[in-house]
Amino acid sequence: MFSNSCDYIVRPANLPDRKDTDINNWGQQVDKRTRARELAMQALYQLDVQGLNLFSRIDQFFIGSDPERACYELAMKWCKGTWENLAECDNLITASTREWSISRLSLVDKSILRLAVYQLKFCCDIPPKVVINEAIELAKKYSSDKSPAFINGVLDAVLGKLEERKK
Repeated sequence: MFSNSCDYIVRPANLPDRKDTDINNWGQQVDKRTRARELAMQALYQLDVQGLNLFSRIDQFFIGSDPERACYELAMKWCKGTWENLAECDNLITASTREWSISRLSLVDKSILRLAVYQLKFCCDIPPKVVINEAIELAKKYSSDKSPAFINGVLDAVLGKLEERKK
């Protein structure tokens, strides 16, 4: 499911024309932050499946998954930040879902939500709309048909709670 094979397809129309983009093997632009977000989500998934023992070696996954240093360093930063703040992220997710405990979520959806909640709460340099849109795109690519709407609803509720706390 999480390989670097040719099933990695990006919709070019959604990508900005900036210098932090690259061209993949199919001639499509791949935003480095989008790729880093995808790698971070995959690593969080692996940590959830394989356990904390993997955490000390997770940098090997990033280096092996993307040869571009800036991309894997950003992915590592987001993954480690999410993992270090996991309890707080999970509490926000649980408080924002109706009748869904964190244990009932699919591992993919949980990984997407955890990363997005971490970014909403701790990464002030990323606009909330970007975080939510990128999470929805990850859900479209890696999860079920109903997941994008579910992810959108949960993250909208999380954002509302975070904005209330600021007041």
